[in-house]
Amino acid sequence: MDGQSFDLATYRGRPVIVNFWGPSCIPCRDEFPQFLAKLQQHSADDLAIVGVLTDDPVEPARQFIAEYHATWPTVVDPDQSIKRAYLVVARPHSWFIDRDGIVRSMQIGGPMSDADFERQYARIAG
Repeated sequence: MDGQSFDLATYRGRPVIVNFWGPSCIPCRDEFPQFLAKLQQHSADDLAIVGVLTDDPVEPARQFIAEYHATWPTVVDPDQSIKRAYLVVARPHSWFIDRDGIVRSMQIGGPMSDADFERQYARIAG
């Protein structure tokens, strides 16, 4: 959202969650506090979260990110090419990617329960 290019490959070696979201999506809004807590809880594992702003304008997303003090990058997908590449059908939609860059799990809809998060996170943290 800052106008800089972004390359997911720079996160290789870390467990990554790619989260498709937007501030108009209520379950997406509900997931933000969970993601903040999970980043802290799994900081020793070097967990990374990458947001992909989907189907919403940038300015409300900036305000929402600032309100929650989210520290992870959020990329904008104006032509929906990222959304199509990841076969996103609904928000929130999260992909769990392991340290080798292999997708191990995904969650469609939400917010995720703590048990769902931990079960899927265990697949990528090792």
